[in-house]
Amino acid sequence: MILPPGLLRTAPLLGETTSSLICRIASRYGLETKALRSSWHWSNHQPKHEGGACRADAEVLLNAAGRQLLAGLCGVEEDVLARALPSWGQEDAKVPAEKGGVPTAVWRIGGAVAGPVAFGCRLCTARRTRTAGRVVRYAPRWNRVCVRHGRWLLDAGADQPHEYLDVRRLPEVVAAQRRWAGVARRAVRAGAEPERVFALAHAVVVRWWEQALQWEREEVWPWRLHQVAGGDAGGDLGWWRIVGRDAVVFPEVVAVADALLDPAMAQLVWVDSGAGKPRVLSVDGLFCRRLGERVGRGWLGPLAAADHGGPLIAWMGSVIRLRRGAGGPPGYDNDPWWLRREHQPVTMAGQLRVLGKEKKAPGSGTMWRAVVPAEQRMRIGSLIGSAEEQLLQLRGVQSGPTAEVARQLLQGLGRSAGLVEAAWKRTAVAAVNGGVPLEEVARWADMSPGTLRRMLTAGGQDEGR
Repeated sequence: MILPPGLLRTAPLLGETTSSLICRIASRYGLETKALRSSWHWSNHQPKHEGGACRADAEVLLNAAGRQLLAGLCGVEEDVLARALPSWGQEDAKVPAEKGGVPTAVWRIGGAVAGPVAFGCRLCTARRTRTAGRVVRYAPRWNRVCVRHGRWLLDAGADQPHEYLDVRRLPEVVAAQRRWAGVARRAVRAGAEPERVFALAHAVVVRWWEQALQWEREEVWPWRLHQVAGGDAGGDLGWWRIVGRDAVVFPEVVAVADALLDPAMAQLVWVDSGAGKPRVLSVDGLFCRRLGERVGRGWLGPLAAADHGGPLIAWMGSVIRLRRGAGGPPGYDNDPWWLRREHQPVTMAGQLRVLGKEKKAPGSGTMWRAVVPAEQRMRIGSLIGSAEEQLLQLRGVQSGPTAEVARQLLQGLGRSAGLVEAAWKRTAVAAVNGGVPLEEVARWADMSPGTLRRMLTAGGQDEGR
């Protein structure tokens, strides 16, 4: 179906996907989107989620004839479309300049075309276009707040029903987006790309987010998460921790980016390293202590410093190597903003895909992370880690007076045994609650089903330290 050109003008929005514009044109003409799409010859099928739903972040690339057709349908000049649509004019091997000027299109995933894709604010769209409807646009992760309406605009690539989170009760999230503009300018002055600075800071804070369930003193993030969940995330905490993560941690991401660009903070790293007299970084170093203060958590310093496998320590190592003139080739370990693949956070879409797969397996085939609450998993992990630390402290103590060695070994082994027993009980409870037959769990635990049943009914899982 090819409509008369320019019958109803539909202007593009800045950063909009071509696919989103086609959907709005169809709505303007009162057509189904599928009917309007038939005006182009398609080289492949529309991308869909594993469940069969069409992806909101699907993008369309057009050949010259296809672009000309689109310009005619929306009644807008091609140069205007080129400025507004990031995918406009991008070439693709499957979209050749066919003979005869056949309008041709090919489907792509927006994130692979021009960067992260998010939903637009419907209220802003209605205000600008005088028509209601969904808009999908390219938007970096530091520009997701609709300041006017207090909305955090979510990734469009995830298979979930929400387009935004309400952040009207979180003014610090809105303030962080305003603050980012100054941080980005500081990055440019420092010779760093703002995108890379943000990516590193985001990785650092997401690493903290993953560990925060073990932080008894963390109160800000749980409160924010409940706010974006509509008041209470307890009903499905694991799901909300995925969907709400980027909005909840955004103020800290901007604060960390600002801190990493501060020469005074880099100087603290150098001092902590011993400057000209190298020494091992301390868990009570000046840099991490000051960083914790800058994100409003004076207690965070030792926890951040102890995360030796994370992106923050990697950044500190790069700063130290640069100061000592011991860096590697350009673009590698001597680049402070180099974010290693293993440090890149999993996206919301990726986490939801894993969560969905885990929830599909029934009975004893359930996936551990789907049926065991995050708090319980973290508690088991913490108990195991504490036991491991206790045992490590016993290495090398078998010298000295017999009484002293025996005391240290017995007390240390006793504490470790208590921690292991607590983790053991919690694991058994989690397995039974997750659908594994009690008799099977009892066999693995080397105990009778009756004993295990009594342990469960007596609340034995709460005996952990």
